[in-house]
Amino acid sequence: MAAAAAGATPATARKNLFATTATLLSSSLTRSSRGSRSISCSAAFAASSPRLGPQPPDLVRWVQREGGFVHPALRVTDHPEHGLGVSAAAADGDISPGDVLITLPGRIPLRLRRPTGAADDVLVQLAQQVPEELWAMKLGLRLLQERAKPDSFWWPYIANLPETFTVPIFFPGDDIKNLQYAPLLHQVNKRCRFLLEFEKEVQQKLDSVPLKDHPFYGQDVNSSSLGWAMSAASSRAFRLHGEIPMLLPLIDMCNHSFNPNARIVQEGSVNSSDMSVKVVAEMKIEQNAAITLNYGCHPNDFFLLDYGFVITPNPYDQVELSYDGALLDAASMAAGVSSPNFSAPARQQDILSQLNLHGEGAILKVSLGGPEIVDGRLLAALRVLLSPDPEAVHKHDLKTLMPLDAQAPLGPTVEASALRTVLALCAIALQHFHTKIMDDEAILKGEPPLTTELAVQFRLQKKFLIIDVMQNISRRIKMLSPQKSTA
Repeated sequence: MAAAAAGATPATARKNLFATTATLLSSSLTRSSRGSRSISCSAAFAASSPRLGPQPPDLVRWVQREGGFVHPALRVTDHPEHGLGVSAAAADGDISPGDVLITLPGRIPLRLRRPTGAADDVLVQLAQQVPEELWAMKLGLRLLQERAKPDSFWWPYIANLPETFTVPIFFPGDDIKNLQYAPLLHQVNKRCRFLLEFEKEVQQKLDSVPLKDHPFYGQDVNSSSLGWAMSAASSRAFRLHGEIPMLLPLIDMCNHSFNPNARIVQEGSVNSSDMSVKVVAEMKIEQNAAITLNYGCHPNDFFLLDYGFVITPNPYDQVELSYDGALLDAASMAAGVSSPNFSAPARQQDILSQLNLHGEGAILKVSLGGPEIVDGRLLAALRVLLSPDPEAVHKHDLKTLMPLDAQAPLGPTVEASALRTVLALCAIALQHFHTKIMDDEAILKGEPPLTTELAVQFRLQKKFLIIDVMQNISRRIKMLSPQKSTA
């Protein structure tokens, strides 16, 4: 936790907060200071990032003071690897299933609100310019408003937020390249471009707003501060009833697990006066154990882009591919399949249309990995187009052609050809990475900077995933051999 500047009172520290932190939003978004009143974020990275406030208030006591409940056994502890988190650190006995751990009354969650004045009207107008897919920026604007407000009710919460986030938009340029994965690079570049363009829109809007109606109390807003706010919202907000994203103080310090020991419960509707949000224990939680929640069953792209971490291993991780006829022809020929016709399918186009892989509005993104192992639409398309018997195809419901665990629905020969094509697609996907697994492991052993470690760990997990898929598919091909001989 950062020490307070010599002679600075908490009020002074907050007043000067926006003028003293450095700015960096990846190499393409570096900005010089726009004056002493800019809202900006730190470019320094650490496993446990410094808090915004030099001496942030005790968050547990603030929640309790504002009518919330915190289980007596809970403490906010600083983990050397994961940073601040909530743990059952007190020696007051174990926590039992069903115990309420945290309760936040409706006034504590931070969310977009209905306009109550001219300043809120301007904020809502800015939020309306944000694409729905970047919902975190909408909530981030509200967070920035409270961060700039001299007497914000939420200052004890905001002061405990990190100065920076380890999401890729803040990576140095070299570490963005180190991701080596086109789908994620596309998303990072898309967000960076949005922030640069949105900065201009915000400043243009604010230039014509009187100081009394300024949603950020006269503070300057640039791409760095917008990036910080969007990252804070994306990495800490929860969507509960009504899909309204909210920042939940203290609750958002619980770490992620696919097998969590607690869950969130919302009672009452979002706009009702008696709404509350609770964290309830799902199992016995022993002393010193971290309180964990499931953030969702997502691939590592999602976790790194929005949360700034990589899960190793992640059973829900995937590699994205594009359903491209020329690519599939090349993969089939490399797999030894004769006369593939993916690039110019003369028949079965109706089935491809039903799979949404052909025609206007087709969704051509398919995937490998995750619980399905092979995207069901991709596998069905391979089976259909590699089958020499159209009548046999039309006897099947499409749903029976999509699962990988189906017992060769169009026969072992077609199945082997489809699986060999998948195997070749995996090999092609591996070739898109510029480094080998042993190179990545050597980099990680050298204790690189955190952003480099995250980038290398991300691409390494993608390679492990592809190899796991290849091993799974190879086993299935071997199991088909006796069937083919019998046939």
